[in-house]
Amino acid sequence: MKELIYVIAKALVDHPEEVSVNVVDNKQATVYELTVHPSDVGKVIGKQGRIAKALRTVVASAAVKENKRVLVEIVS
Repeated sequence: MKELIYVIAKALVDHPEEVSVNVVDNKQATVYELTVHPSDVGKVIGKQGRIAKALRTVVASAAVKENKRVLVEIVS
């Protein structure tokens, strides 16, 4: 899952070397914290949050196979 988020985010930004994904596990869900260069935050979020929503949908769909609940947070 981490690699999926990393590959998608890396394709969207101008500074792919600054993309990182941290994993935080808790009782309710697994949280993936996506960190990008400050100038790339808008590209990852997209207009009206459409790209962020699509990224979260893809990750949630992939998590269904593993019976997990996942969250994607975009951190600048």
